[in-house]
Amino acid sequence: MNLMEIIQYILGLGPTVIIPLAILIIGLIFGTGFKKALKSGLTIGIGFVGINLVIGLLSDSLGPAAQQMVERFGLELTVIDMGWPAAAAAAWASPVAAISIPIIIVVNIIMILTKTTKTLNIDLWNYWHFIAGGATGYILTNNWFFAILCVILMEVMTLFIADKTAPMVQEFYQLDGVSLPTASTASFAPLGMIAGALVEKIPGINKLHADPESIQKKFGIFGEPMMMGIIIGAILGILAGYNVGGIINMGINMGAVMFLMPRMVKIIMEGLIPVSEAARNLLQTKYGDRDLYIGLDAAVAVGHPSVMATALILVPITLFLAVILPGNKVLPFGDLATIPFLVAFIVGNRKGNIIHSVITGAIVMAFGLYMATNFAPVFTEMLIQAKFTMPEGVAQASNLDTGGNLLNWAILKLSQLLSGIF
Repeated sequence: MNLMEIIQYILGLGPTVIIPLAILIIGLIFGTGFKKALKSGLTIGIGFVGINLVIGLLSDSLGPAAQQMVERFGLELTVIDMGWPAAAAAAWASPVAAISIPIIIVVNIIMILTKTTKTLNIDLWNYWHFIAGGATGYILTNNWFFAILCVILMEVMTLFIADKTAPMVQEFYQLDGVSLPTASTASFAPLGMIAGALVEKIPGINKLHADPESIQKKFGIFGEPMMMGIIIGAILGILAGYNVGGIINMGINMGAVMFLMPRMVKIIMEGLIPVSEAARNLLQTKYGDRDLYIGLDAAVAVGHPSVMATALILVPITLFLAVILPGNKVLPFGDLATIPFLVAFIVGNRKGNIIHSVITGAIVMAFGLYMATNFAPVFTEMLIQAKFTMPEGVAQASNLDTGGNLLNWAILKLSQLLSGIF
């Protein structure tokens, strides 16, 4: 078994195994003791099992509904959104994947020691986003060393954004001691925050406010997150052309997502608190008031009712934008269920205001579609090199998570600029 096969095997165990092991090791390093560290790791693992089950429900419900909308409204676009799983598979199959894992870990440690980041990124599975940046650089330059540089650039940019957004993550999402270095989430933050600040200055719109608390206060039981999910899910079912039973089923499923996700996040935080506190105490003893953030998957933020409500509303809006935007060639599909991850920082930055978050999200999605269109030739080549079987009749592919990712798109432009040099 070669190095890549070993890495693939370990990563294939998934975050429900990898993260508990990482938490156990980190807990022992920071002096929690074996019993506490083991309990914390297992609790977090169980929390991620729950989150994965809920996200699976979201994907299984939203995917067919989106497909029905596409067929019902006759949407015809030439580039298919293959979703993040295809991008992850292509990234792990790239020539730079095996060596990138230790390099990413070493760079993170160096940045912590040199105080250029506060984030200890234990979200090993999502390292594939960094590797996708390296795969992009390799395809365009065929230079192994430049590809590794692209991996590092993606990591550094993501950690920078994770550090800058950590106070918001802790204040709005109540995730104490946590940052979210998931590159797809981080990549939508710069444009999202700029667009959000502009939306906030539009006369009339700047006075509109709706968050789960105010909606619940105004509409009673119909404003509760669960009921919001049921109502939005039913509307999506109607847009998909479902019958009455299908509409009700879609509504119940989305209500379940809104109801269950926050509870899964609470389980994760219950496990993380002992390790986070031990890390903070040790660092304060040795280095004064220096903070260290535990970098987790952005899945811990998507359970917020404002995030889910914003994301579900953006599903039909994104499909509509794909049709009306001149020059767009991407048909959103595979990553529609990923929208909660893409808008998590936007919603947090807008302090949960669903109206502002939806408007801001729509603006950013428009940019994402254009970037994904521009990225399509390289994304398609990534899939071909990974020996990925393209769906029948599909000439080009892209996605919102990677192709519409501002950070990866910046790597694309840098690689194109320097491709003539290598």
